[in-house]
Order: sequence, then C-alpha cells, then structure tokens
Amino acid sequence: MSQKGDDFVKMFKRIGTFVLVLAVFATLLTGCAKEDSHSNADGDSVREELILAIGSEPDDGFDPTTGWGRYGSPLFQSTLLKRDNDLNIVNDLAKGYELSEDGLVWTVSLREDVKFSDGVALTAEDVVYTYEAAAASGSVIDLNVLDRVEAKDEYTVSFTLKQPQSTFVNILAVTGIVPKHAHGADYAEKPIGSGPFKFVQWDKGQQLIVETNPEYYGDKPFFKKITFLFMSEDLAFAAAKTGSVDIASIPHSFGTQAVTGMRLEAIESVDNRGIMFPFVPAGEKTASGAAIGNDVTSDPAIRKAINIAVDRKALVKGVLEGFGTPAYTVSDGLPWWNPDTVIADGRAEEAKEILTEAGWIDTNNDGILEKNGLKAEFVLVYPSSDQTRQSLAIATADMIKPLGINIIAEGKSWDEIANMMYSNAVLFGWGSHDPLEMYNLYHSKTAGEGYYNTGYYANPTVDSYMDQALAATTEEEANAYWQNAQWDGETGFSSLGDAPWSWLVNLKHLYLVNEKLEIGSQKIQPHGHGWPITDSIVEWRWKE
Repeated sequence: MSQKGDDFVKMFKRIGTFVLVLAVFATLLTGCAKEDSHSNADGDSVREELILAIGSEPDDGFDPTTGWGRYGSPLFQSTLLKRDNDLNIVNDLAKGYELSEDGLVWTVSLREDVKFSDGVALTAEDVVYTYEAAAASGSVIDLNVLDRVEAKDEYTVSFTLKQPQSTFVNILAVTGIVPKHAHGADYAEKPIGSGPFKFVQWDKGQQLIVETNPEYYGDKPFFKKITFLFMSEDLAFAAAKTGSVDIASIPHSFGTQAVTGMRLEAIESVDNRGIMFPFVPAGEKTASGAAIGNDVTSDPAIRKAINIAVDRKALVKGVLEGFGTPAYTVSDGLPWWNPDTVIADGRAEEAKEILTEAGWIDTNNDGILEKNGLKAEFVLVYPSSDQTRQSLAIATADMIKPLGINIIAEGKSWDEIANMMYSNAVLFGWGSHDPLEMYNLYHSKTAGEGYYNTGYYANPTVDSYMDQALAATTEEEANAYWQNAQWDGETGFSSLGDAPWSWLVNLKHLYLVNEKLEIGSQKIQPHGHGWPITDSIVEWRWKE
C-alpha cells in the first residue's frame, strides 16, 4: 500500500467513517493487487500478491522467544520440527533427532543448507541462543524443564532436561529460531528469520507487509507479497463484501451469508469452550485472598447431571449457526484423545435420577433443588466482551434449569474473573496441539496456577497416568497414558469419571476465501490466538 493510502486509512480511522474506510481499501488495495500480477501462457492474469484480514495484531510483535508463532506459522522463522496435516511430527530445520534411553537428552541434527533472510548461515549456535533467550524471557514459552542446551558441533544441538518430558517435542515444533547475530532490542518489530517470508513493513494498528524470502530452503511460496490488515471480524466481513481482501476471518453469525466472489471455508478446530467447575468444597483461600471451592459444584452429582443433560448439538446449531462440533474433552480428534469419552447427551430424565439419588430434592417447590439446606444454585462467569461465550452460558443455563439447578450467568472482565475463578464456574476456552495442556488443566500440581487448574481438581490415578505420559520416550506410549487419564474404564477426568468440566463445543474457524485462491490442506486448528490458517501458507496457489 502507498504512503498516501496509509494516510487515508489513518484519517478515516480517526473520524470513524466506516463506509469510507472500506471504499479506500477497495480502491487502493485492488490497485496494489493488479500491480503485483503476471500473465500465464494463455494470457490470463495470475495474482502474486494477497491481502488478508485473518486476525488481530500480535501485541508483542514477531519474536518467537517471547511467544510469536505458537498458534500457526511463524512466517519469518523456521522451527526444528513441525506437525504435518495428520499432526505427525516431521522435520523442518532438523534432519532428525534422537532421545536418550532415560528420556533426558534430546539430540537434534540440523540441515546444513539454511540461511537467514540476511544471507547469514543458520547454525547450532543460533538454536542454542534462541532457547537460552526464550528460557530467560519469562514468557509463555514454558522451558522450566530445560536444564541446558549445547552446541555439540556446528550442526548438532543437545537439549538436557531436568526430568523426562515427552511433550518437549512440541516445544521443538513451535519455537522459531532467531539469529544470534541480529536478535537486538527491536527484533520483535523487525524480525529476521529463515522462514518462507521476510519482513518488509509493519504499520502498527493497520497492516503488516511480507515478501518471499529468497534464501528459504523449502518449497518456495507461490505469492511474492502478502499484506495482513488488522481489523475486527465485522470489518473484515465488510471488506470481503467489497472485494478488498482475499481472505477474511469472520464471526459465526455471518457464516450463512453468501458473498459474491468468495467461498466459505469452515475449518475444524480444537478451539473449544467448556465450563470449569470448582471441584472442592468452599472454605480455603489463595495466597492473594481469593476464595477457593464451591459447595454446590463440588458435589459430583451436580457435575455429572449437567454433563449428560446439556444438549451439545443444540448449542452448535443455535449458538454457532451449525459451525462447530460437540465437545467432550479438551483434545477432541487429536492423537492423544480418547474417543470413549464421547457420551450421549441431552438425557434430562437420567440427570434428574442422578440428582434425586444424591439427595437433591425440591423441598420448597420453587423449582430449585436443595440438599441439607443448600440450594442447587451457582454463578457461571464468562468474559463480558465475548458474545459467543455469553450465548453459550445463557443457553446452557436455560437447558439445565428444568433439572432444578439454577445457573446464574454473569459477564465479567478478565480482571474480575481472575479473582472469582477459584470459587465460581467459568466458561473458558482452550485448545492446543500440545497434550501438556491436559496436564496443566487437570494435574493436582497445577491447582491454582494462573488460569490452569482453577477448580483445584485432584485424582491420584489421573496424576499417575499423566506423570507416566510425560516420562514416556515415544509418542505412542505417551498417548496411551494421556488417553487413560481421560478414562481408563473406571476413572478419569472426562465426564465419564470425575467430570470437573462440562465441555460444550469446538468452534469451526470461519474464513471467506477468494474463489480463485487455493489454501492447501488444513489440519485441525488450535485455539484462535494468532493466525492458524497460515500454517499451510506455502501450499497456497492462485487458480484461473
């Protein structure tokens, strides 16, 4: 986009003229697209530039040592390993890796033909520097298990762990490698890497421009230039309607509206929404003074009744406009998921029997059950800024009310939720390509750690399975333990067992895509932070 175009955008953002902003985008961006094209053998125009509106601007910039690239392609950087479309671990910068018998030492051999976009060779020293910088950053990258990382020679790196952790392979698959020689204070704003694209320009609050990295060692991207526009989903939808963008991420409420020249891509995800129940009775407090526990949700009959009574298919249809799937765990459809956790739901009469047998009776004939003078009533909080979670909370409360359980749905700020989440039910969203997320949500050791096990769930058998999963030396062995933690036939953290959560839905991520743009194969996408659709960006092609 030209400087004149940028000035127009700034002016119209200041005065808030919605329609005119779109008109400017339509005129200027379409012009840019026409300039960046060539003709094929038949004389038809083939686009070499794309304009995307697929998500929000990263708050912390484009530095992998502080978390960039954890959800989708890091674009500018490469990772040692990656997951293919079937979520199998495959090589990227690595030629291969070995794990010691005790599970403590991971040795990675590197390709010798890799250069950063500035032409400097990538070596083991860059890998060592990246992981040491990430460990020191105190960011979302959890490297507490890492004891040391060393360059054994120019193209061999060894990682020594403090204890075995099978999920360390996922750190190797999502952490982009940065150049030791060019990782300065402004790196997050002007990144250099060995990925398929190189950084060109970032106009904060407006756009990011990238171009093909000529030094890239892998398959070269078809598109020479890509512009990312930072706008809300509503505005992205409007831009798609004017033909100003080639891909737009849109809300579920717009998914049924046809847009000329665009097709809808509804991509499966493990971006889930579910209700966390406080698992322990009330009485304790956190170190900061927040209340812990809830006397209603600590009763397993309450949790089990809700789990089997909620109609997940109706939530998908009514709240998500059909663009989603019922959710039963935090990892539906992933290699470590246990399919036995899928239950028949909408069983209101069976749920009532569970409650009656547990001693919950409507003694006052007010429609709310009681037990030992305690009403079957609790607060369910959700972030007030999230319309989808609000709708799920209200719809679930309406579904459960006929059981005699009164769920009070309340929208709060995240600051308020942070103080309430240990003693009230919360409508959370999770979803990762890393099974460590299960450990964080369900292991007794993580109880009360930030937004992880806020319900203080604990089951020694489940803990043991997850500990064994981490200590496993193969993914196959680890996955068997993760699956047992969900349900082993007798116990587990799924709704068949302790039911500390009631998972509701998995969202489908919706994109309007130019009908002439092919976006390759899409794997199950993780939680919607970042730009997960770009994971297949090297496969994208323009067709005529």
